[in-house]
Amino acid sequence: MTADAGPDPLPSWREGSVKRRLLAFVAAVSTPGDPAWVAPEERIAVFDNDGTLWSEQPMYVQLAFALQRARSLVAERAELARHPLVAAALADDIDALMGHGLRGLLELAALTHAGMADAAFTDLARAWLREARHPGLGVPYTGLVYQPMLELLALLRAREFRSWIVTGGGVEFVRVFAEESYGIPPERVIGSTLQLRYGEESGQPTVWREPVVDSINDGDAKPVGIARAIGRRPIAAFGNSDGDLAMLRWTTAGPGQRLGLLLHHDDGEREVAYDRTSRFGRLDQGLKLAQRHDWSLVSLRRDWDRIFPSPPTQD
Repeated sequence: MTADAGPDPLPSWREGSVKRRLLAFVAAVSTPGDPAWVAPEERIAVFDNDGTLWSEQPMYVQLAFALQRARSLVAERAELARHPLVAAALADDIDALMGHGLRGLLELAALTHAGMADAAFTDLARAWLREARHPGLGVPYTGLVYQPMLELLALLRAREFRSWIVTGGGVEFVRVFAEESYGIPPERVIGSTLQLRYGEESGQPTVWREPVVDSINDGDAKPVGIARAIGRRPIAAFGNSDGDLAMLRWTTAGPGQRLGLLLHHDDGEREVAYDRTSRFGRLDQGLKLAQRHDWSLVSLRRDWDRIFPSPPTQD
């Protein structure tokens, strides 16, 4: 997979060691006769979502969705405002919300979307994504997917990989946009879950959301979720935060040729520079472990020629 073999499949990636390694890995495991060749059914790649496939600043997109939903619900059910998480949401007190960790954010989502049937939630989330705008850039959140990662996903599809999203976010929310934004169907999304129940509405069988967090798919839970849902160990893993390290370690510890990659958000001019002290997408231990485990550490400033499909303009 060289320059004379056809058009560059990763035009938004700058020439350098990271791009060369990506191309060499994909070519080796997908070329019959190569010693590193892997059968198509074993070509599984897993991707974190927030901060890896799209922007997670100034907050997770699903959190922005839950905040807007909380404001709408309180207008109808004033008693909700007494709940500490909802009160923090109404006050835009992100520090208070983050004090509860990822569980608190998921509990807010549970409170604001409980009692909704599956189809109703999908319609609500899809409508919100269509209308909502990033607070600083004024563009739809789906316009803040990372162009280099879209190119990587396309390359993997062309080489008969199956790519999965493995996210700490709510699985139902990510499934709403994953296929349109990334080309990843909803059945290949693994994420945090709420409790569900089956019942009937107007005589029709329905699945409902309960106001209880069922599972949190972050950190050590990511390899467990992968093992349960996929039943095979991936050969490539992509993330951007310490919550992705277990997934990368488990993936790259397997036999044969493997690839682990961490995005380092170090471009404060074209995006947002953040790592060790960030409230969202904290990357601390990963900066120390990347070299030890031979993972590629991607510098957005150095390695990406372009970040978004269309450059957003600051308001």
